[in-house]
Amino acid sequence: MGNLHSVGKALERLGETAVPVHSPEDLNTIDALILPGVGSFDPAIDNLQATGLVPHLKAWGENNRPLLGICLGLQLLFERSDEGNKAGLGLFQGPVERLRIHPNERIPHMGWAPLNVERNCPLLHSDDPTPWVYFVHSYAAVPGNSSVLSATANYGNAAVTAMVWSGRIGACQFHPEKSSSAGEAMLKRWIHWLHQGAEPVH
Repeated sequence: MGNLHSVGKALERLGETAVPVHSPEDLNTIDALILPGVGSFDPAIDNLQATGLVPHLKAWGENNRPLLGICLGLQLLFERSDEGNKAGLGLFQGPVERLRIHPNERIPHMGWAPLNVERNCPLLHSDDPTPWVYFVHSYAAVPGNSSVLSATANYGNAAVTAMVWSGRIGACQFHPEKSSSAGEAMLKRWIHWLHQGAEPVH
């Protein structure tokens, strides 16, 4: 359920090597996690459960170790989704809800959109030029705690969750690995943040 190839290539261009995690034992050799995802919520949770990773991912998050979710990976970090019946990882409070249809908009929300910065985080700062990033999604997270909301994107007459961040755990609804120079800059910042000690966001 992961867009592993494109994420790995994006990191490779930045001089980093991505190590695939297939089992809990693989977590022993890494310092930071990326949870990418495309597809549907329940099958993705089923795949994670089949690897035995779910309790270890929850423990990783509860120990506030660096983690970056991408697209479906963001949604999996929340408690549940309208897309299915499975419980999410619950590292962020709140549900994932189906986008409400707005006039002149389609579902899925697909294409390029500018981000509205709500709160500074290691990937994005309010002083940055407005980044345009690439979205493909039919569902969006509704954080139970608004303080974790780092960026939104306009969809119809509503602003939907585009990025969340708490401590050392963050996630993007958009695809930074497919978002040209803006997305590359965010991944570069994330890597720099890691190398500088991954200072938690409060």
